[in-house]
Amino acid sequence: MASTPTDSPRRAAYEILQRVADGAFADVVLDTVLQRSNLDLRDRRLVTELVYGVLRLMGRVDFALSQFCDRPLDRLQREVLWLLRLGAYQLLELDRVPAHAAVNSTVELTKELHLHDAVGFVNGVLRSFERGSADIPWPAAEKIKPYLQHVCSQPVWLTKEVMRQLPNVEARAFGEALATAPPMTLRVNTLKISRDDYLHELENSGHQAVPCSFAAEGVTITKRGEEPLPGNDEGWYQVQDEASILMSHLLDVNSGHNILDACAAPGGKTTHLATLGENRAPVLALDKYPQRVELITQSAKRLGCSTITAKTCDLTETVDFIEAQSFDRILLDAPCSGLGVLRRNPEGRWNKSPANLRELAATQAEILNTVAPMLKVGGKLLYSVCTFSHIETDAIIEQFLDDHQEFERLDLHQQLPAEWSDLFTSKGTLRSYPHRHNGMDAFFATLLQRR
Repeated sequence: MASTPTDSPRRAAYEILQRVADGAFADVVLDTVLQRSNLDLRDRRLVTELVYGVLRLMGRVDFALSQFCDRPLDRLQREVLWLLRLGAYQLLELDRVPAHAAVNSTVELTKELHLHDAVGFVNGVLRSFERGSADIPWPAAEKIKPYLQHVCSQPVWLTKEVMRQLPNVEARAFGEALATAPPMTLRVNTLKISRDDYLHELENSGHQAVPCSFAAEGVTITKRGEEPLPGNDEGWYQVQDEASILMSHLLDVNSGHNILDACAAPGGKTTHLATLGENRAPVLALDKYPQRVELITQSAKRLGCSTITAKTCDLTETVDFIEAQSFDRILLDAPCSGLGVLRRNPEGRWNKSPANLRELAATQAEILNTVAPMLKVGGKLLYSVCTFSHIETDAIIEQFLDDHQEFERLDLHQQLPAEWSDLFTSKGTLRSYPHRHNGMDAFFATLLQRR
């Protein structure tokens, strides 16, 4: 009897990859499939590894496959190419999967999918791959462009963007970091439990974890145990990268502030702002899509953040229910290309382009111009994005300051702990990178004040 996505991890991974190739988001499809499946914990982790690994390292896998395939990869039947990628990724990256199991399981999956004409071809290519993988002519690290493209799995446009931002040695280190799996980081919900107590709970549950380097509430899971993470139902934690955790700290909120989170979903920073406001500062959380607003509400309820009001609002249109100069603090975590979180959303490498960056930059500028008048005199506005491209970061702020003389940029370096100094640029903005800052995502942030 043929397997289905509910009882075969490789079949499930294949089906998810097909849907991502059609434009779906990997995390959404993966969660949906795993919720419906009968797979045990070990197989669920294999599915996750295969999906994210193949998408993250597709450039590397394709370069390796091209050495053993007698025709261009772009001329292969789409289903066959994804099967080869699935098998080759296991041969190339998963030491714990025996080579014969990687090959045989892919060949059997080819049969299950009724691709009978391709069975011999898939078997032949993967057998050749298995025998010759040690002799693949990988580009040398000194040849930075081909190294980033074929070893670090970056498309040409992304390679150019990285090299514009960083010198060669750092570009290579950054590319290598983007090619690895991201750490699992949690923000401990200090409304309910201290970080030290939660670390103790993790240890008792069989997990290994360490405190984050910068974020006082942050915990990095270094090794997962077999049990679920403690405190999910109790709202003890929020899954959130350390760089993302830092954003709310940059706003310097307190219980007396009226706060706006302008692009708030799914609510990680929103609930953190409420927590930093001691669950007494009102937080208005806006998002364009009703279903994402519901995520904010659910997150606030789970974490016990009672001062959050979530509303649907498109900030590229006129906002008539908010008066000018209404807020002491505004967080604008603007919609962006997500280049800084490609480890977590790896399909972004392959479905974005420079044109997308230009379109997003126009939207970011529009939203910033919309929310800026909502800030009180003396109030602070944090503009943040999980990307590193110039057009979405410094260029946005420089143009905004040219157009709005009533605003000035504050030097974050002078306002935050000395141990954070490595995070800040000469302009006083924050730029985090995984290769520099203990694996945290690549973020940009700048703090503006209304004169």
